[in-house]
Amino acid sequence: MLAPFLIMLREGLEAALIVGIIASYLRLTGRRGWLPAVWIGIFLAVATALFAGAALQLFSAGFPQKMQELFEAIIGFIAVIVLVGMVFWMRRAASDLRGQIHGSIEAALSGSGGTWGLIAMVYLAVAREGLESVFFLLAMVQQSPDAQAPLGALLGVAIAAAVGWAIYAGALRINLRRFFYWTGVFILFVAAGLLSGSVGALHEAGLWNHLQTPIYDLGGILPESGPVGTVLSGIFGYREAPSVGEALVYVIFLVGSLALFLRPANRTPAPEVSHV
Repeated sequence: MLAPFLIMLREGLEAALIVGIIASYLRLTGRRGWLPAVWIGIFLAVATALFAGAALQLFSAGFPQKMQELFEAIIGFIAVIVLVGMVFWMRRAASDLRGQIHGSIEAALSGSGGTWGLIAMVYLAVAREGLESVFFLLAMVQQSPDAQAPLGALLGVAIAAAVGWAIYAGALRINLRRFFYWTGVFILFVAAGLLSGSVGALHEAGLWNHLQTPIYDLGGILPESGPVGTVLSGIFGYREAPSVGEALVYVIFLVGSLALFLRPANRTPAPEVSHV
């Protein structure tokens, strides 16, 4: 439950921040009449994400076992790519996110189809976060089934929406740079677990049969099906008896991604406290 909650909180907050920046800019520049276009873009994006998630779930439901495993591996790999891209994109863009969005708004409204341009801008921003979330949740539920995962995801979205509205209304000020920094570190651990699990799924699908010797077996001490094992599996991709290949992929990816993410950025420091 914790991993879906934190991932959806971060994803939801990213979307809420972008929408909040757009809405507040329209308000401050005397363009409140454009706000309905923002809502249209949001509703269309949410509908797209829900449709995509349902379609993927229905599409894979009739697969035989090996195809199910291959589908799980593919979804896991896609989720890892998107997770890593999201983390590093926000690390680069967070310092000037507002300026970039303001420029995009002016470009959208300056054309002949201003309404459609604004709807498309909001739609693409929110749909991107929604589709990313679909892949994360599918990959996590397939690799570590958790009955409370949907509840955690919904709670994360609800809190993100509340935080986004509070920031837009000026009632809340948080250190967004620090928030995205620490959640970025956490998400890289989640991505490492998903990547390792996807390698295991490739083996179950019969496509990867190398380095399959178990590196250890903690099934008698800390089983994946136990309370603690379930939490560790859902958050960090814990396996009670991982193969050498799964362990190598996990460690190599985690060390490499953390080294890149934690290295000092060569840019002008952003303000410590950011708000819409």
